[in-house]
Amino acid sequence: MSQSDVILPSELSIEDGVYLVRLARKAIEEYIKKGIKMEPDKLIDKKFMRRGMAFVTIERIVGTSEKELRGCIGFLQPISSLARIVIESAIAAATEDPRFPPLKEEELENIVIEVSILSPPMLTKNPMKDIIIGKHGIIISRGWNTGTLLPQVPIDYCWDVETFLAEGCLKAGLEPDCWYDNKTKIFIYEGRIFYEEKPYGDIKERDLASELSKKCKY
Repeated sequence: MSQSDVILPSELSIEDGVYLVRLARKAIEEYIKKGIKMEPDKLIDKKFMRRGMAFVTIERIVGTSEKELRGCIGFLQPISSLARIVIESAIAAATEDPRFPPLKEEELENIVIEVSILSPPMLTKNPMKDIIIGKHGIIISRGWNTGTLLPQVPIDYCWDVETFLAEGCLKAGLEPDCWYDNKTKIFIYEGRIFYEEKPYGDIKERDLASELSKKCKY
């Protein structure tokens, strides 16, 4: 597969992000309400038919403004078109995340959707030096155990790089210091994150660098 076959996060505009978040919500609603797994529109922009990687995160609104995770699933390899990946990820996040029961129709008006578009993972031999909080997500892999944490996660919890790696190891079902082991493979990737401000509301892009400087003091 050539590099040109894979769409990179840097190629997307905010308008593209708006489209992808709306696509994710529509896919969820079509499946929850009608049991239909929608297909990408035949008139879709050709860029969305290139292979891509994405995660869809669903959060439930709690109280006036707090949010709690309701589902998150995605693909770390470009096995299909970006449009199809977003559709599949959205439906899976709503119905197949083992941490949560399937989303119900009455919940649709109380959730917000976030779509993370990812770059191809790259192996790193020096994670403490290479990982930049606010820029990179990580994949921890050893044997059959694999886990990933998206670029926004360490900012949400104000983790430093070492904590990020330890939490990645735990996510993979390994001991928290597994990243010291030469048998453990660590991959990094970049991402663009587009989200609904409120259910069915405006869609914006998260500025992770700005969030980091405002929220986290190391």
